[in-house]
Formats: sequence, structure tokens, C-alpha cells
Amino acid sequence: MLRIFLLASALLVAGPVFATEAGWALLRSGGHVVFLRHADTPSAVDPAGLDLSDCATQQNLTERGGVQARRIGALFAARAAPVGRILTSAYCRCQDTARLAFERVPIEHEEALDFLPRDDAGNAAKAEQVRQLVLGYSQRDNLVLVVNEDVIRTILGVGAREAEAVIVEADGEALRVAGRIRFN
Repeated sequence: MLRIFLLASALLVAGPVFATEAGWALLRSGGHVVFLRHADTPSAVDPAGLDLSDCATQQNLTERGGVQARRIGALFAARAAPVGRILTSAYCRCQDTARLAFERVPIEHEEALDFLPRDDAGNAAKAEQVRQLVLGYSQRDNLVLVVNEDVIRTILGVGAREAEAVIVEADGEALRVAGRIRFN
């Protein structure tokens, strides 16, 4: 009985490690699209009166989030995962995560990543734009999209922790999760 418990415990701990190592292997080869959820924030819900042009009306990175973002960039560099381009939503937590993690890579705002609360029709149209962007990606370097969880959940049908990368591949006209990297 003790052996079964120890084996099960080891598998629970090792599962994310194996997933992370497989994710790094994919990224080292390049040519992938990465959905990176922003680093740590105090809450998952923005205050009422959200204004994408005003960081004071949004959930922003905590001190821990800043450390996570820098660690993400350091790990991308240490693991030799080539990043050619960063696209981010207008949310300050996403822009700050991108800026702190990828100081030397061009960072661009992509409006299709700006999912808004209670805008199901608009978000669905944006999700299709992002899906087409991902399906059309064919560069040698990796493309990183720094986003909120609702973007990942809507487009890929999976959740992601703060500071988690979800690596995707085209499967015909659909997208599938090829790997994950947990930074926290």
C-alpha cells in the first residue's frame, strides 16, 4: 500500500516536470506558437470601469508577477528557445509581462487579443482572428502571445495558470495543445 502511495505521489509531482521538459523540447526546435498567460496578479477579476488605456482600472502584476515575468525571459534564454516576435493584448498585466520577460524582442499590441468582459460576440470574432493568425504562422522562431486566461480558454478549450505557457500546433484547420510549460 505504501508503494502505491509513493508511486502515485511521485507521478503527481513529476507530471508537470515531464510536461515542462517536453514543452521546452518543442520550443527549442522553433516554429511554434505559444499562448503565455500573464504573470501573477492580485485577483482574476478586473474592477468595474475597466479601461484598457488606463492601468489604474485593471488588475496589474504583483511584485511576485514581476519576478515571474523576468524568470520566464531568463528561462527562454537559458533553454535556447528562439523567440522572433511577441504579440500582446492591451491589458497592462500582459504588456508588463511581455516587457519584463522579453526585453530584446519586438513587442507588438494585437487588438484581436483584447477580449473584453461581457462581449461574447466581439470575443468570438477576435478568437477566429487569432485562430487564423496561429494557423498561418510559418516562421522558424517561436511566436509568443501574452494573454489573459479567457483568450486561452476560448480558443483552445483549456485553462492555464498565471505564468503558464500553452504551446499549440495546427491539426488541419483546428488547433491542438502540443505542450505546456509551468513557470510558477
